[in-house]
Amino acid sequence: MSQVSTVGRGGGSANVHRLSREERVARGRAARTEVPRSSHAEFVPGPDRPDPVALLETQAETRVPELLPIRYGRMALSPFTFFRGAALPMASDLARTPRSGFTVQACGDAHLANFGLFASPERRLVFDINDFDETLPGPWEWDVKRLAASVEVAARSNDFSTKVRRDIVLASVAAYRGAMREFAGMTALEVWYAHADMAEVQARIEPRLAHRGRKTLARSLAKARTKDNLGALGRFAGEADGRPAIVGDPPLIVPIRDLVGDAAQATDQLRGMLESYRSSLGHDRRALLDQYELVDFARKVVGVGSVGTRAYMALLLGTDESDPLFLQAKEAGPSVLEAFAGASEYDNCGQRVVVGQRLMQTVSDIFLGWVRVKGFDDRTRDFYLRQLRDWKGSVEIESMVPAGMRAYGELCGWTLARAHARSGDRIAIAAYLGSSPAFDVAVREFADAYADQTERDHRQLVEAIDSGRVSAQTGV
Repeated sequence: MSQVSTVGRGGGSANVHRLSREERVARGRAARTEVPRSSHAEFVPGPDRPDPVALLETQAETRVPELLPIRYGRMALSPFTFFRGAALPMASDLARTPRSGFTVQACGDAHLANFGLFASPERRLVFDINDFDETLPGPWEWDVKRLAASVEVAARSNDFSTKVRRDIVLASVAAYRGAMREFAGMTALEVWYAHADMAEVQARIEPRLAHRGRKTLARSLAKARTKDNLGALGRFAGEADGRPAIVGDPPLIVPIRDLVGDAAQATDQLRGMLESYRSSLGHDRRALLDQYELVDFARKVVGVGSVGTRAYMALLLGTDESDPLFLQAKEAGPSVLEAFAGASEYDNCGQRVVVGQRLMQTVSDIFLGWVRVKGFDDRTRDFYLRQLRDWKGSVEIESMVPAGMRAYGELCGWTLARAHARSGDRIAIAAYLGSSPAFDVAVREFADAYADQTERDHRQLVEAIDSGRVSAQTGV
């Protein structure tokens, strides 16, 4: 008999069932009768569909008001940038679509731009999901559909033909299905150890790319390796009163000394915050963190959908200026999935993010942890922390050619399947997906319909900006 661990409704491990492989396969095949794979093509927005701009405005209620125009300005640039920031409207839409009944630790925002490169603790460059703000146990289909829709929207933004777009989406979903079937044949430990080492990925992808594509890939990998703490020191820091300090670049980077009246008192508060965060780390990581001292702190605007949430960068130094450590502290609120998939079991939203990230990623940042802290406005908020830069890299989706986007979509599909296989019933899901392309074709049709909806929603945001309903700031 084999053990099946299923993620709980709220975000952690729940009941442990012991089913044989045959029973798990039977569960997956039986789900096809209840929820045919062809049904995943469905997307019919009804007259009661919530106003997408209104949903975005509900998120604004807890964000930094002066940063909201930046968020709307970035989302208004194109349907793809709108899609990146519209995790909540899509979660609302996905909640009305068919689901097979199998739960995984879901990313909640699995679009093309939320995958990327970073360093493993063994100093190898790996590829994985890199954004977990919305992670929560939920239907595996929701992540697949968001990924597929992002491929279609991005391909449209790059002016690919209809045939090319559909082939890329189909290949991306097929890669997910094929990988899940591969993981279904592995042991639990083999799945847990599986990862996308970029040296191996590069060897597989390069033969499919033209000369220009191979050069772009090599350049991206080399650039990622330069994005480390020393590089961050050169980019973000200078001197103030003879000491290293973060250089302001408002409104994107605002040092703490420019945010609050009493910078010394604020720094003392921040040291207390780091001490509380320290308790979320293992003893070995605490020993490492203790070798660094907080030097400066600044608010930093990050991403598209995250703009307006409180994000900070902390500069710490070890023995001297050649030993810097940059940490990012990012505010964590409830996942956009919680209204539709159930509340997290974790009271601290930062802990929700960290637990979900560790479940889905093969390797996670050594400084990944969480904290609850009272802010300068005396309001209590949750944060998660990690290194700001540690060989972090991303691809330029807007400049991709069809062959490159297809290879990238397949890599993302494989990676998402591996993340889901770590927490869900990979054998049942693989049995549900089957060997035919029925599911792939259905999700391709869904992606096409949802890309149409994204374009309508994007126009609605632009109209809201033009009418003055919301304010937008461009160019930042």
